[in-house]
Amino acid sequence: MTKQKMNNARRSPFAAILVILAGLLISGGGYAVASSAVTSSTTAQTSQEAIDAGKKLFLANCASCHGSNAEGGNMGPSLIGVGAASVDFQVGTGRMPGQASGPQMMKKPVQFTEEQTAQLAAYVASLAPGPSIPSEEWVGEAALAKGDTTHGGELFRINCAMCHNAVGAGGALTEGKFAPRLEGVEAKHIYEAMVIGPQNMPVFNDANLTPEDKRDIISYLKYVEANPSAGGEELGGLGPVAEGLFVWIFVLGGIVVITIWLGAKSN
Repeated sequence: MTKQKMNNARRSPFAAILVILAGLLISGGGYAVASSAVTSSTTAQTSQEAIDAGKKLFLANCASCHGSNAEGGNMGPSLIGVGAASVDFQVGTGRMPGQASGPQMMKKPVQFTEEQTAQLAAYVASLAPGPSIPSEEWVGEAALAKGDTTHGGELFRINCAMCHNAVGAGGALTEGKFAPRLEGVEAKHIYEAMVIGPQNMPVFNDANLTPEDKRDIISYLKYVEANPSAGGEELGGLGPVAEGLFVWIFVLGGIVVITIWLGAKSN
């Protein structure tokens, strides 16, 4: 009786469907596992190729100051542990390679392509763990569009305005140093500056400012950049000192000139 049931089950039209489904699941699963292994291998190979290419670029352009193993020296600090974000910021903004010593490295035309910058970043990142380059999740256009500009403005005024000015116009520091103007700076470079603390800037890790906080700050800066002041001429956004100087020279000066002119006319 059991054998008869089995024969009947084999003759059932559903049996063929089940066999086909099983075959599809087995072949599809096998293909997924194989393709995943191939992708992982390709990614690892590409990453290693980038590291090797970055090392060659480093030895040719950076080792004279930072040492052949990025250990640092009299001319430059150690890069072990600074992470990919530091390299992407310094090289991607043209501050590195440096041309001359001074109070701080100046922004200048970028000397490497994006691919070469990524290769240098991959090599330095391979030396020791460090801050990574921010993903599109935090600095992409879609992410910044979702940012809270009001919250970002509050955070910027609390943590950044004392150096960069309330609208990111920049400002002077001590000993010939300065906080740069943030208008036109790429979103990822602003984010990187917050996590690496270049030169005189403090480090804002995720315990100080969460990734959401950093995104909101960048959203605020991009909003200010895209929307001119509603209060008239902003005089470079440099604040009350510039505005007071303008009033003192031009407004009060104009009043003095008019007073002299009226006095001379009456005489």
